[in-house]
Amino acid sequence: MTVIGIDVGGSTTKIIAVKNSEIMKPMQVTANDPQTSVYGAFGRYINENGLDLSDVNRIMITGVGSSFVVENIYGIVTEHISEFDAIGKGGLYLSGLDNAIIVSMGTGTSFIKADNKKIVRIGGTGVGGGTLLGLSSKFIHVRHFDTIVNLAAEGNLSNIDLTVGDISVNQVTAMPDFTTASNFGKISDYATKSDIAKGLINMVLQTIGVMAAFACKIDDTKDVVLCGNLTAVPDAQECFDGIKELHGVNFIIPKYAEYATALGAALVAIEKSKGVKNEF
Repeated sequence: MTVIGIDVGGSTTKIIAVKNSEIMKPMQVTANDPQTSVYGAFGRYINENGLDLSDVNRIMITGVGSSFVVENIYGIVTEHISEFDAIGKGGLYLSGLDNAIIVSMGTGTSFIKADNKKIVRIGGTGVGGGTLLGLSSKFIHVRHFDTIVNLAAEGNLSNIDLTVGDISVNQVTAMPDFTTASNFGKISDYATKSDIAKGLINMVLQTIGVMAAFACKIDDTKDVVLCGNLTAVPDAQECFDGIKELHGVNFIIPKYAEYATALGAALVAIEKSKGVKNEF
């Protein structure tokens, strides 16, 4: 059985297939026009993976742009899946956990509570990849994600953020010196584009991470699975490790984290065909 999951987001379309219990190499394309992007991504994907249309049993589509696709893709049965269900299923499967907060960091950010019994959307924030691209475009006149990341690699946060260590000679209880007291609260007149790029990435990731930590405290959960394009930022794990030290929450970035939603959509079809959950 071959099932293809497609996640049509605000800026990218992601596609992944599960064939005979194996996850095939995923792919993503720019999604300027959702419908065109879906068809283009699908055609390219089956070609690069050596699949024929007849090999594909079902297409499961999800994401904010999926509503533009109203017909079966190339005559293959195409089913729409709730994005939140797809995020929850994909995040749990990739992490191997039975219970976690799943955070999907796309153009904006969604927070999902998932376990083997149910998937519930906790809420969301408009702070996400779109925030990073928009602010970068305005402040350093760069809007391409890879360029921002490359610039940030040479940046220095000490020229941007105010830390607890900057404002207190005595350590504040349970707050290490490196804890951010104010994002951009210490920006220097000599701050470079690289410094600002690093500061913007740090601000977006910290905002998401702290909100996830608060969600864990409310739900009495210790594990957070991070998904979406922002997991590809090289500094992501280091940033979330700092939040882990402060809040005691485990942040996990699994393999294929960028494709968790697309994979989760495919998992729904596989579960239906087998009559059991999360079994390959």
